[in-house]
Amino acid sequence: MLNTGKLSGLTIFITGGSRGIGKAIAIKAARDGANIVIAAKTAEPHPKLPGTIYTAAKEVEEAGGKCLPCVVDVREEGQIVDAVNKAVNKFGGIDIVVNNASAISLTGTLETDMKRYDLMHNINTRGTFLVSKLCIPYLKKSKHAHILNLSPPLNLNPVWFQNHVAYTMAKYGMSMCVLGMSQELKQYNIAVNALWPRTAIYSAALEMLSGPDSSRQVSRKPEIVADAAYAILCRSVERCTGQFLVDDDVLREEGVTDMEQYLNDPNYKGDLMPDFFLDGILPHDGFTQGQVQSKKTNGAEDTIEKIFTKINTHLTPEVAKGTNACFLFVVKGDEDRTYYVDLTGNGEAGKGKPSTKPDATLTMEADKLEELFDGKLKAADAYMSGKLKIGGSLMKAMKLEKLMKLLKAKY
Repeated sequence: MLNTGKLSGLTIFITGGSRGIGKAIAIKAARDGANIVIAAKTAEPHPKLPGTIYTAAKEVEEAGGKCLPCVVDVREEGQIVDAVNKAVNKFGGIDIVVNNASAISLTGTLETDMKRYDLMHNINTRGTFLVSKLCIPYLKKSKHAHILNLSPPLNLNPVWFQNHVAYTMAKYGMSMCVLGMSQELKQYNIAVNALWPRTAIYSAALEMLSGPDSSRQVSRKPEIVADAAYAILCRSVERCTGQFLVDDDVLREEGVTDMEQYLNDPNYKGDLMPDFFLDGILPHDGFTQGQVQSKKTNGAEDTIEKIFTKINTHLTPEVAKGTNACFLFVVKGDEDRTYYVDLTGNGEAGKGKPSTKPDATLTMEADKLEELFDGKLKAADAYMSGKLKIGGSLMKAMKLEKLMKLLKAKY
C-alpha cells in the first residue's frame, strides 16, 4: 500500500515500538514524514530478540520521519508521564496513540502463576488504559486524533477462553478500552479503534514462542498490519471510530487485492496459521468450541498404535532432551483411547498413560492424529482450526512441530 502523505507532521506515540508490528507501523508512518515517539523498554540489546529503541529510531529517521526514543515500561506511570512530556516539548503535541505493547502466556489457570498474570494485565489492559489516559489531554487539541489498540474483536465463544483464560482476559481488556473510550471521546473528535491480524504475524517473539519451523512459512509479515494501521490512521475521525478491524479486511477496503506480497515466505503455497479470536476462520463442518464430533475410521486403532510403536523405536535421548516434555494423546472414537510420548527422560512412547505427569494433553480424531504425525497437519494449525484440543501447557504442546520433524527425518 502506497503512502499518501496524510500523516506528515503528525506526532504518533507508539508503545512497544522497538521491534515487530510496532516498529513496522512506525516506519510506515515515518515515510509520510510523521514524528514518531517510540515508547518501549528495550534500551539494551535483548539476548534473544533483535532491536532496541535506538536502532528502531535510526530506521524511522532513515525512512523520512523524526523520532524520539523513550525508555518506557508501560507498567510505570512515571515513565509514561516523562515520555509524554518529552514528546510534547519536542514536537508540540500528540496526535495519535498506538497501544501495541503486549505480553502473552498461553497457559491454563493452574499453569499461570500470578506473576505472569499480573504482567499480562498490567501491560495489556492497565498499560493501554494508562497510556491513553495520559495522552487524551493532548489528543483533544489535535485536529486528527486517533487511538489505535492492537487488540482483537470481543468474542465470547468459550473456545478462546478455555486454554488461556488469563491471556484472553488481558487482551480483551484492551478491546474493552476501545468499546468504552470510542463512545466517551467521540465528543472530542478522538477516534478509538482496534486492529487485529487475520493470520499469525512473523516476528522473533513468535519464533521464540512456537519455534522457527512452526511459524516462518505459515505467517505473514508485520507490514500487513502496518499498512492496515496506516490506512485506519489516515481515515477521518467521523467515519472511523469504535470499530474492531482485521488487517486484510481493511486493506481490501482500500483496494489492495494482492495479499501474497505480505507472505513471510513468498514461495509457500499452503495454508497460513490463523490468529486467535476470529471465529470466521474456524471450519464449518460440525466443529464446536474447539471440539470435534466422533468419526469412525476403519483400521484407525491399528494405525495409531503402529504410529506410537514406530515413534518409540526411533526416540533417542537427543530427541527427548530437545523437547523435555510429556504428552498424553486422547484419540476420540466410540471409546476414547490414550497414547503417550514421554520426553522427560530418555524418550518413551506407547499405548496407555505415561508414568510422568503430562505437560500437555492433546485430544483429536484418529484421522487428524494420523495427519499430524504424517506431516500433513501442523499442531498449531490444528489447534487454531479446532481440530485439536489442548489441555495443560499450550507452549509445550507447540513444541510438537520440532518433534514431528525430527521423527519424520528418522523414518
